[in-house]
Amino acid sequence: MDQLQQSLDNLCSQQAIRDVLHRYCRGIDRLDQDLVRRCYHHDATDEHGSFSGGVEDYLQWCWKLLRRYDRTMHYLTNILIEIDGDNAQAESYGVALHEGDPEYQERNLSVGFRFIDVFERREGEWKILKRVATTEWTQINTPESRFTISDALRRGQRGREDALYDAWKKNETKDIK
Repeated sequence: MDQLQQSLDNLCSQQAIRDVLHRYCRGIDRLDQDLVRRCYHHDATDEHGSFSGGVEDYLQWCWKLLRRYDRTMHYLTNILIEIDGDNAQAESYGVALHEGDPEYQERNLSVGFRFIDVFERREGEWKILKRVATTEWTQINTPESRFTISDALRRGQRGREDALYDAWKKNETKDIK
């Protein structure tokens, strides 16, 4: 493979990996377990908070925690990806916002984190093979810091009722990965 082709392959691989990272965040925030599952190889592992194990066990653990919140939003910022053939390592900085019952401070917090991922390309598709999630900082969001959202505004939903899925239903030629 010549240098130009190698550079193009690396760029395409980096974008495919970024897409996996962003789909993971979408799946977590929309409570779309199938979408999150498709970000991992079936034999992947995840070390995340107090959990360490395989994908299916991670999903069960994660969903139990996510149901404590009314909503979450995950933002990825600095993403550095290093490609080596069909293997890659990615480090992603992020912030996750969690909102739940205002009476429980631990359900209303912001978390700074990093995902340290090993990706593998199998049959042309990049997926997570190993993830280590680190917690960098946390911050409690107090009830006083909230601003009430008007009932006249459409709110995001957790699940297939969200506007995202509604929009895709209207355009049958597209598929959400």
